Amino acid sequence: MTIGIIEDDTLLHQALKTALQNAGYQTVSAYTKQEALTTITGSESLLLIDIGLPDGNGLACYKKIREKAEIPAIFLTARDEETDMLTAFDTGADDYVVKPFSMKVLLKRIEAVIGRNNREKQLACGEIILFPDKKQVYKNEKEIILTAREYQLLEYLMYNQGNVLTKENILEYVWGLDGQFVVDNTVSVTINRLRKKIETDAGSPIYLKNVFGLGYKLECV
Repeated sequence: MTIGIIEDDTLLHQALKTALQNAGYQTVSAYTKQEALTTITGSESLLLIDIGLPDGNGLACYKKIREKAEIPAIFLTARDEETDMLTAFDTGADDYVVKPFSMKVLLKRIEAVIGRNNREKQLACGEIILFPDKKQVYKNEKEIILTAREYQLLEYLMYNQGNVLTKENILEYVWGLDGQFVVDNTVSVTINRLRKKIETDAGSPIYLKNVFGLGYKLECV
């Protein structure tokens, strides 16, 4: 897990880098706004950003970074002013830390932000949890192994919980252009295979229901 450090104070920057690496994180360093815009790749798990950078505002820097990737951020500043805090949160900040600060407290805040963002990057339906980024599905904390089509079908149903999806909807989303060339029972066969993997009793499904004459829907219990 990588954390980007955007801080021009060399002593604080090194202290942050050491503390994070000791805590098991990898780090990417930038000391200016321009350096951050070229160094931060978008794959980082979190950014620590000093609001007062030598060549520009840290808030403006974060806005530019977010144009290419949604990365959570904790802002660091020497100014404890309400307007600065509100501006930071309006920009999309996940947290705001006033210097000087305890490194132990900062690490706890980092854990909280990363944990919260990881929880947000999942879809839940009863005992079923789907992680879109990892393309993984779990039920009762045990991974369910799905084919690519089964996964795409479940993901589509999870994004549309409670809504009826027609066979045509499913063909277009899961098979795309190929949906024009699949046989009539392709959707029902894939639905049945998916049921066998996510239901306790595929013959009496509690999640993946047929809606007579219309299509299918995922009910979360």
